[in-house]
Amino acid sequence: MTSVADAVQAMKAKFNPAAAAGLDLVFGFRIDDTKNFSLVVKDGTCELQEGENPDAQVTLVMDGETLQGIVDGSTDGMQAFMGGKLRAEGDMMMAMKLSELFPS
Repeated sequence: MTSVADAVQAMKAKFNPAAAAGLDLVFGFRIDDTKNFSLVVKDGTCELQEGENPDAQVTLVMDGETLQGIVDGSTDGMQAFMGGKLRAEGDMMMAMKLSELFPS
């Protein structure tokens, strides 16, 4: 993967619509403190949006390398969190849902 955008697209490709049935969630991502995007999960669909979303229930803050590692499976999200490479702002329980919605 060459960029954050590629990593985000790869993540979206792993989306599990069955796990999102009946959900209405917004996940925010802040990468390298300069790139913001959000994933809007609603009733089995997933939409990727550029920029910050004020409706995000949780925002995950990390660097591009961590994001790419989590998406390609070489980095465990929980280990990244425990190691301080990933920070969650907002509803922590929502952050846990990501592994169900985007299985590796």
